[in-house]
Amino acid sequence: MKITYIHHSSFSIEFPNAVFLFDYYAGELPEFPREKDIFVLASHKHDDHFRVSVLSLAEIYPNIHFLLSKDIRMSRAYLERIKVPASAYDKISYIGKNASAEFIVGGSVLQVETLASTDEGVAFLLSYEGKSLYHAGDLNWWTWIGETEAEYEDMTRRFQTEIQKMDGRHFDAAFVPLDPRQEERYWWGFDYFMRKTDTDVVFPMHFQMDYTVMDRLLEEPVSEPYRGKIKRIRKEGETFSC
Repeated sequence: MKITYIHHSSFSIEFPNAVFLFDYYAGELPEFPREKDIFVLASHKHDDHFRVSVLSLAEIYPNIHFLLSKDIRMSRAYLERIKVPASAYDKISYIGKNASAEFIVGGSVLQVETLASTDEGVAFLLSYEGKSLYHAGDLNWWTWIGETEAEYEDMTRRFQTEIQKMDGRHFDAAFVPLDPRQEERYWWGFDYFMRKTDTDVVFPMHFQMDYTVMDRLLEEPVSEPYRGKIKRIRKEGETFSC
């Protein structure tokens, strides 16, 4: 797999016959071979994860499909009104929380599962050509200094319930929030995920363009058990072979 960090929570994962593109809304896209199947996933409607302009990729890539969280759902009339290319209309599917679906992508079966986000939309679990991928979207332990005890308990319960559904599960690559806005709690969700799953490599995301947050985590004693699995991202467009 060739993995490219694009921007914020957006990554592309390239296989011999297919490309998976997560949560793209900004940043420079790699130039994918046009003969490949392009499978675009959007975890929820927030504009730092999805913008309708991504549908214009249907004009560039003939073998493209869009799998969008149900909270993004748009009618045909709306798509026509905002002048989305007609070539995209029949290439859009929607998926809800705690659901599963199968697609044929690049001649192989893609299995998609979802979890419920602790914010909006879904997290994605993909199985394809012997590889397992996890993209969290905004599924994270969004706990903040100054919140009420009730808010903390509700968030903690909802987050841990979803992550525990993956207890012991293996992922070849995972993409997980590491948000410095949470101050000293920035690593809580990331750490919980890594301790509950068997993940080979993990890519921090949603780090608000603060690349130093990865250095901070690598220096935290709590990261010692999985420190060697963290991919340190230094710039947009950086590629990794996994």
